[in-house]
Amino acid sequence: MSYQGRHLTDLLQRSRHLGDREALVSEPEHKGKSCQSAAVFNVVNSIIGSGIIGLPYSMKQAGFPLGILLLFWVSYITDFSLVLLIKGGALSGTDTYQSLVNKTFGFPGYLLISVLQFLYPFIAMISYNIIAGDTLSKVFQRIPGVDPGSWYIGRHFIIVLSTVTFTLPLSLHRDIAKLGKISFISTILTALILGIVMTRVVSLGPNIPKTEDAWVFAKSNAIQAIGVMSFAFICHHNCFLVYGSLEEPTVAKWSHIIHISILVSVFISVLFAACGYLTFTGFTQGDLFENYCRSDDLVTFGRFCYGITVILTYPIECFVTREVIANVFFGGTLSSVFHITLTVIIITAATLVSLLTDCLGIVLELNGVLCAAPLIFIIPSACYLKLSEERWTHSDKIMSCVMLPVGVVVMVFGFILAVTNPQDCTHGQEMFYCFPSNFSLTNISDSRFQLTTQ
Repeated sequence: MSYQGRHLTDLLQRSRHLGDREALVSEPEHKGKSCQSAAVFNVVNSIIGSGIIGLPYSMKQAGFPLGILLLFWVSYITDFSLVLLIKGGALSGTDTYQSLVNKTFGFPGYLLISVLQFLYPFIAMISYNIIAGDTLSKVFQRIPGVDPGSWYIGRHFIIVLSTVTFTLPLSLHRDIAKLGKISFISTILTALILGIVMTRVVSLGPNIPKTEDAWVFAKSNAIQAIGVMSFAFICHHNCFLVYGSLEEPTVAKWSHIIHISILVSVFISVLFAACGYLTFTGFTQGDLFENYCRSDDLVTFGRFCYGITVILTYPIECFVTREVIANVFFGGTLSSVFHITLTVIIITAATLVSLLTDCLGIVLELNGVLCAAPLIFIIPSACYLKLSEERWTHSDKIMSCVMLPVGVVVMVFGFILAVTNPQDCTHGQEMFYCFPSNFSLTNISDSRFQLTTQ
């Protein structure tokens, strides 16, 4: 990404004469490698990853009305901070998240951001592997004539197969712009999944009893819900990669791309969160697909689409982890041999961890509050406040002053709540309403409750 350095340095020099705003909207001379539509799909694909499947659960944590409001709020903060990061890069003459923090806060800040930028996408890669293995194994079990106990449809074999066949070859690309078409396919599949979840809220929702606290406005775990939402919306770790791939990148163009991307993402997220929660209310699990019965063929197709989606999202996260290591240990440049070797090592490590565990609920929640919250709320605000010479009454500075302490609160209290009230892991268990003959064993009484076999 060093080709962006000259452009950002020029912007910094002009900013001394023109002021922040004029410098940030100036047109550069360099042309990148991708169009705006490809950038939009890359950003949307990065947001709509494994995190979206936990959004209905965040409604259960926060309370449905408050959860929807928080979802809009997190999306707005995400939009604002993504633009703020690129502004900070222009003002400091830097072209990566790491170099921005290094220029602003020195070597300690550089180490902190490097750890966060590596840790977040690496854990996301692990979660993508687990989701792909668990989801696709349930899909293949539904194929007629296939023995459910066969090793070749087990989660371990599927994780290894998908890694060797898809995620490793896609992750070996050097240019993130080449993933634009892949991201478009992933976005289409997400739309299909959303359609299935919307269909089931109509056909399945009325048959599942609503819990007593289903419509409570707010609940005590709201901060944990913000952590889950932050995990779902964060894409800050790769925003410089996407920005650097643009043709004639400017902050004005980047702002336009981010506004469109966040609008699409929040539309999908709100519908997904609302429909998923309205179907299962208090029974909603961290992985929404664990709520559906395995005999549901339509949901089986949705599981297949979702498994493919996370496989296609995986390479974007790998790009970031590789870039962080390259910047810290190799000066930002990798030879072809080191590029391939480092990619294989990263993916192998993520694969091994995902083979050893099948429940990352608490890890993902901690990833949201300990990694996503600083990357979204705290660091972009702190960098901009230190770099910008705008008045303190400027809207960007006022918003940054609000975001920074809020991020600290989410991080600290979210961590405490995540440890003291960890997310339940009911991985692989069929819900009670999938067994009509056993529903009387529950403590729920509803004369209108009719379970159907799908």
